[in-house]
Amino acid sequence: MEYISDVQAKQMILEVGRRMYQGGFVAANDGNISCKVGDNEIWATPTGVSKGFMTEDMLVKLDLEGNVLEGTHKPSSEIKMHLRVFKENPKVQGVVHAHPLTATAFACAGISLEEPVLMEGVLLLGCVPLVHFALPEAVAPYCREYNAVLLANHGALTWGDNLMQAYYRMETTEYYAKILMMNNFILGKKTLLSQGQVDDIIRIRAGWGITTGGRPIGPESAQNLEDICISRKNK
Repeated sequence: MEYISDVQAKQMILEVGRRMYQGGFVAANDGNISCKVGDNEIWATPTGVSKGFMTEDMLVKLDLEGNVLEGTHKPSSEIKMHLRVFKENPKVQGVVHAHPLTATAFACAGISLEEPVLMEGVLLLGCVPLVHFALPEAVAPYCREYNAVLLANHGALTWGDNLMQAYYRMETTEYYAKILMMNNFILGKKTLLSQGQVDDIIRIRAGWGITTGGRPIGPESAQNLEDICISRKNK
């Protein structure tokens, strides 16, 4: 497997950090970013530093056991989730954790993102299951089949074949959540993609070499979820 260089990885982490901060995906020192540069080496963001104001000397190089190889700063304790994703899915080369407002609101409400309302959501991201604990062992079962998860009462975690793909999946997760928020709680109306349309989109996705993402829930299950959302709203 080919990897990007240390220099490229560090530059990309800083760029993703700036985009996350400027996009309002993190506040203060929230969030983590990691990028794989070897079979047993990653670069990661440090703890206690704003993702919008990092410099290369702040970044930390680790092995997949969490041992620091380079750097003077400490990695976040949440790096354990990143390490678990890398271990569970060797194809992954980038992981992003953030607290985008709408997606995090869904996570805090205990609602996953699985309704087929947005073609791009099915095509580029797929389903985003809810994980009930922000712990490595809770995330582990999802790392090979999906591209993202919501962390209950915490935020979102995305990964990809490279760091920019992982970041774009975070953007799509937030956009998907905004669409569902508008449909379910503001407009109170939506049109779901048919199962035939979902089948077509998944075939296109597979043709692009994307074999992960899961399958959105069907109209019947989506109606049940809508009933739950309405019930919660009326309480």
